[in-house]
Amino acid sequence: MDDNQKYTEQETPPLGGGGVRIFFTALMFYTRIPVPKWTGYSKENLNKATGYFPLVGILVGAAGGAVYWLAQHYLPVSVSVLLCMVATILLTGAFHEDAISDFCDGFGGGYSKEQILNIMKDSRIGTYGAIGLVMTLLSRYFLLSNIDPLKFFAVIVAANALSRLNAVGLIFSSEYVRMDETSKSKPIGEKHGIGTLILAIIFGFLPLIFLPWQSVATIVSVLLVALVLFRSYIHKILGGYTGDVLGAFQQISEILFYLVFLISIHFVE
Repeated sequence: MDDNQKYTEQETPPLGGGGVRIFFTALMFYTRIPVPKWTGYSKENLNKATGYFPLVGILVGAAGGAVYWLAQHYLPVSVSVLLCMVATILLTGAFHEDAISDFCDGFGGGYSKEQILNIMKDSRIGTYGAIGLVMTLLSRYFLLSNIDPLKFFAVIVAANALSRLNAVGLIFSSEYVRMDETSKSKPIGEKHGIGTLILAIIFGFLPLIFLPWQSVATIVSVLLVALVLFRSYIHKILGGYTGDVLGAFQQISEILFYLVFLISIHFVE
């Protein structure tokens, strides 16, 4: 994912590693939200920022939910959902949508690890990428359109948080496979101690308290299975993950969240 504009390694590395600085590092890398210049950049802080990835999801989901809540007072649900999606995409700079497109191009058109990696780093979009991106956006649109407006805010916040926690789970259970100059993006956040993982788990599960426990139990179970299966798949082909793989998995996990929620809510109610 081409995100070089967000920071440069020529900046003066930040002093210390306070939580606020690390949180701003997460915002700088995963969103388009402006951060103070003193945030700077260091690989250590970027790795620690992985723990704040689900918190970023909470903020992105809350922004999208707020746009939906305001819009649905004056506009049809279909238009409100569309505006919500536009808001989240603008807020993240289409970070994850770019990833799912590259992932589909790479895994759809590549036959070897080298081919897949080379295709994913190509900024051009191919047939597989275009189809994957369109299907992802349509899936989110139709699933969100069928969520009860009264539950919409809680669902989109929880989905954005937990889907990012699933991506963090992939980071902590796998290895980064592209660590050279051929990548079109800067190094991504990697695992950084059990404390970082615990922080991510806390932020990832926190929004779930506003949803029915039966739905939560089902969603968490399905996403855990998805993590195991997806990890097995990428390990068989690549031997680990890349930034595009993580972004694609976040999108897949978010869509699964909405799908399982809609199914489970019928049994809860």
